[in-house]
Amino acid sequence: MSNHSVDQAQEPVKPVIDEVEEILPAGKLMMLGLQHVLVMYAGAVAVPLVIGDRLGLSKEVVTLLISSDLFCCGIVTLLQCIGIGKFAGIRLPVIMSVTFAAVTPMLAIGANPDIGLMGIFGATIAAGVLTTLIVTLMGKLMPLFPNMVTGIVITSIGLSIMQVGIDWAAGGKGNPEYGHPLYLGISFAVLLSILFITKFCKGFLCNISVLLGIIFGFVLSLMCNEVSFDGYADAPWFKLVTPMALGTPTFEPISIITLSVVLLIVFIESMGMFLALGEIVGRPVGKDDIVRGLRVDGIGTVIGGLFNSFPHTSFSQNVGLVGVTKVHSRWVCVVSGFILIIFGLLPKMAVVIASIPQFVLGGAGLVMFGMVLATGIRILSRVDYSGNNYNLYIVAISLGVGLTPTLSGNFFAKLPMFLQPLLHSGILLATVSAVILNLFFNGYHPKKESPAT
Repeated sequence: MSNHSVDQAQEPVKPVIDEVEEILPAGKLMMLGLQHVLVMYAGAVAVPLVIGDRLGLSKEVVTLLISSDLFCCGIVTLLQCIGIGKFAGIRLPVIMSVTFAAVTPMLAIGANPDIGLMGIFGATIAAGVLTTLIVTLMGKLMPLFPNMVTGIVITSIGLSIMQVGIDWAAGGKGNPEYGHPLYLGISFAVLLSILFITKFCKGFLCNISVLLGIIFGFVLSLMCNEVSFDGYADAPWFKLVTPMALGTPTFEPISIITLSVVLLIVFIESMGMFLALGEIVGRPVGKDDIVRGLRVDGIGTVIGGLFNSFPHTSFSQNVGLVGVTKVHSRWVCVVSGFILIIFGLLPKMAVVIASIPQFVLGGAGLVMFGMVLATGIRILSRVDYSGNNYNLYIVAISLGVGLTPTLSGNFFAKLPMFLQPLLHSGILLATVSAVILNLFFNGYHPKKESPAT
């Protein structure tokens, strides 16, 4: 044997790096973590702003709700990404935030003068406890999610959140200047900057293309006098977030049942998020992973209620960002969690980040949310469509049903009020439709993949 062959034989084999577990240099972690925070920030503060506006809460109370919200988002994100042994935490790059799905029922609860804000917090705590106790049952649903159903769920998530990106690009829902040419122009400039950075930059700069695009859009907005720092002067530099700062939560049975039902809907959406994320990072999630991840949804909701916040779930916007950057390290989101905690404790810093106009985020949103949609389409491409047309029917009908509340907001308006939280979740409708139609056409195969795959 030649010396060359001996050298080859003795050359150590480089270990395969698990990108999810990879710990990047501190500077990169900080920049990538901040990028995740900027992407989710507008959505995170939107819920307390809506609750405060609709319930007529004072500016001081709304400020407290926002700080509590950010603080809880950080705590629950750390719990999800770091985990607690085999008990809780999916240990993927997940950002946790307050769910929009609970806003309508929470407003109904808070509008009752006999219940109010304390009733919202009480229902949040109780619903979190109840759903955490039954989370293992959700894991048993995994056989109902073969590739085709998973693909439909992820595609419906992409289609649903794409509307968020479009609204951002036009200035945000409720903005009287919605669709102003300046908003559209800056959104388009942000989109172009991200594309140019992705095309012509390499390495780390490419990974933070969304962050650089947002910074570019923010500078453009400043030059156009479209940035408002209202509230900065009045915000304190530092303020602790304490549990039950506004009073003792109250527990009203109907409110608890209502939010518990909403959380079960959120669980199904979270399953879709976890399936999408596992697909993106190359670490498919199983039943145990789903249970651990959903358990954090429940525990995070309890934490939210105790610390003056609301029900928590994984944020789909950030799933799209993982797909865009191709940075799969969960430690990036761990850093995001710490940044969110700091923002919750430093109200002035929180105001500065909140001043980023939504149309700046819109250009980035079109890229990120489209990546979620593309992931779903990629999974659906693996489905066998030969032979009968059953699988085509399942995909066509389920996606159509899922788009119904997005395309026609009044489609279900005449149906009973208690059904509205269910009927206005396009992701839930698409999921239920896909599961039922797949069972009808392809049967139930708990031990193996469905014929639909």
